Amino acid sequence: MTTVAGRLVDAQSRCEHYATDLDVVAIRFACCEPFYGCHLCHAECADHDAVVWPAEDRSVRAVLCGVCRRTLSIAEYVVADGCPHCAASFNPGCRLHQHLYFG
Repeated sequence: MTTVAGRLVDAQSRCEHYATDLDVVAIRFACCEPFYGCHLCHAECADHDAVVWPAEDRSVRAVLCGVCRRTLSIAEYVVADGCPHCAASFNPGCRLHQHLYFG
């Protein structure tokens, strides 16, 4: 099973910063291997600054659905309202933070 780092509050990758029913996405930054519950979890738990994915890396599978544990490419995630594998809904407010993860 894929491990999610950060200050998690449940097994579906919700963290202490974002814990609504729709906050079921974890993201891997370009700088390190683990998936994190959110950008704040990375800031608090990693020993380095976050590096966003360059725009040319949209095919990288850097997003994890916390419900079904399947990964999505960045390109799939940025246009999705939910998981294409299990139909779990994603928080539409996460689009406001995409610049923190993806270039």
